[in-house]
Amino acid sequence: MRFTPKTMVLAAMFAVLTTVGAYIRVPMPVVPFTLQTAFVLLAGVLLGSRIGALSQVLYILIGLLGLPVFAGGAGGLQTVFRPTFGFLLGFIAAAFVAGAVLERSKDYSFVKVLVACIAGSAALYVLGLLGLYLNLNYVAGKSVTFWTVLKIGFFPFVVSDALKALGVALLGAKVAPRIKGLIREQKE
Repeated sequence: MRFTPKTMVLAAMFAVLTTVGAYIRVPMPVVPFTLQTAFVLLAGVLLGSRIGALSQVLYILIGLLGLPVFAGGAGGLQTVFRPTFGFLLGFIAAAFVAGAVLERSKDYSFVKVLVACIAGSAALYVLGLLGLYLNLNYVAGKSVTFWTVLKIGFFPFVVSDALKALGVALLGAKVAPRIKGLIREQKE
């Protein structure tokens, strides 16, 4: 794949938007949530699988280099050893999967974009929960079951993530065809 200046700028822009999303905390009764995952899904929906995933690779690299771009102001190589690092890796998968679902059909209806967001969220949760399980059991030295991991990393967030997926689907269905047109114009 050839990256044009326009696609590189779009990838960098979504890396920045994901950073901004990490700092936007929405208070909720049980657990506050950030808007990171909304921007991750939006990157896949609007930029496609490869450029969307690239935006998240950039985001993670910037954080691993030490800039405080992750939720809570975290950054640096030590982030790899945090229980939530699997979710950060899941950002790459989520953007890729959401974009890939839409690339296969070229249909940007609300339902299709919602399906792409759900598929991307599922990829994020698979990697995130697996990383959380492995970290707690083998890095932190705590003996936890996968059920406990679901109680920690899935149940408190699934409703807010579903709402974010709905919001991204509403926005993506309107904006994605226009963005795709801009990206295609650049390639021609």
